[in-house]
Amino acid sequence: MTSRTLYLFGSAAPPVFDVAKVIEGAQADGWDVCLGLTPTAARWVGDSLDGLAALTGHPVRSEYKLPGEPDVWPQADVILFAPATFNSINAWAQGITSSFVVGVVAEGIGKGTPTVTMPCVNAAYARHRQLDRSVTELREQGVTVLYGEGAFEPNPPGSGKPKGYPWDVALDAARRRAEKA
Repeated sequence: MTSRTLYLFGSAAPPVFDVAKVIEGAQADGWDVCLGLTPTAARWVGDSLDGLAALTGHPVRSEYKLPGEPDVWPQADVILFAPATFNSINAWAQGITSSFVVGVVAEGIGKGTPTVTMPCVNAAYARHRQLDRSVTELREQGVTVLYGEGAFEPNPPGSGKPKGYPWDVALDAARRRAEKA
């Protein structure tokens, strides 16, 4: 069986600390996983970056490569951006690509790369009307946004449940998107 490539991207939200288990689960399902993180998320898991690179067999990326440098990852069959913070979702929907992972997913829309995202925001951020606008914008551009009933639902500020983040829903949606492509 030919391996499929999953770009697993994450922002700085507590579920990012479970990324090794998510990688192992994806690998058990036959994925070749490439991990990309926002700069803050990379700082959060900084002590684990070498181990995560060894686990995936690819360098963990959080910055753009220099012009002329070869790409060190295989082409993605699907991108899963989770957890995606309020900042990342809004920057992506507005085309603000100052971070590597947001740049890749923004470009992925134009390339037609199947993409799934699952926000991780608290209820206070969820009440900001820009989040709904951004979710709508991304959905209109073909991104599967796992937000609302049956996916990610915000918690009150300060009461997050990182262990309750529905990673299984996200991985299943990524698998389904790749199968449709």
